[in-house]
Amino acid sequence: MMSKNSAQRFLFENADIRGEIISMDSCFTDALAAHDYPQNVRELLGELATAALLLSSTLKFEGILSLQAKGEGPLSLLMVECTDQKTFRALARWEEGADLSGHGLKALLGKGTLVMTIDPHKGNRYQGIVPLHHESLADSLKDYFQQSEQLPTEFWIASNGDQCAGMLLQALPAGVEASGDVREESWNRLSILANTVTSDELLSLDHETLLNRLYHEEDVRLFDEEPVAFSCNCSRPRSAKILHSLGRAEIDAILAESGEVAMDCQFCNQKYVFSETDVAEIFAGQEPKTH
Repeated sequence: MMSKNSAQRFLFENADIRGEIISMDSCFTDALAAHDYPQNVRELLGELATAALLLSSTLKFEGILSLQAKGEGPLSLLMVECTDQKTFRALARWEEGADLSGHGLKALLGKGTLVMTIDPHKGNRYQGIVPLHHESLADSLKDYFQQSEQLPTEFWIASNGDQCAGMLLQALPAGVEASGDVREESWNRLSILANTVTSDELLSLDHETLLNRLYHEEDVRLFDEEPVAFSCNCSRPRSAKILHSLGRAEIDAILAESGEVAMDCQFCNQKYVFSETDVAEIFAGQEPKTH
């Protein structure tokens, strides 16, 4: 049975290495439904969404992880936000009328950076930045982990614009393997086997079949599936807070010109409209009406 819109953790029983595997189809098309993105932009957003969800699996946190690819090329921004509950939303921005015929991160973003931000419900916000030197997102993420001196981590990611999938391997602190040489040999062996995976296999095979194909001689423990879903956390109260933060003078100027204040969610295109009465209530400290 296909394991779509789900993530699964796995462990190698005889090696200090863990993994995560993820597949998405309908939840990804749901995330992009409000936008008419070009095919190659859809593919890159699929890669970034997969990467963000895989990254979130390496962290023990409650909150939001965002992954942004920013550049100076015709495509200026790819952004995915995901939560510890494996919900996500995605966004792309480009110059109006720009030529988006190129493929790959470097072709569309030009000189760019990859920014990972972790915003926990409790604790301090963290941000890491790495230059986008590579054509593939997976290689750029590998660079990020090498530069940040974290545990060795590798990614394998595929996206066709309608489906996306990926796999992660990460070294664990010494446990079942005491010798550093043995640990290094295991990492090299399991990474080399993972490098044989194709995009078609990632996109078409269920998780158990894929792992059996790659690691049929290894003792792998596959955990239960966790659902992955598109969810936009925009809301009328959140929009009201943003209005309040802009200040009464600026909002009154918009009201004088338009008679109302409209806010659009860039992720899902939901529109929130506030009347003069609504604005007065917001600045009086009252909860905005839910209409």
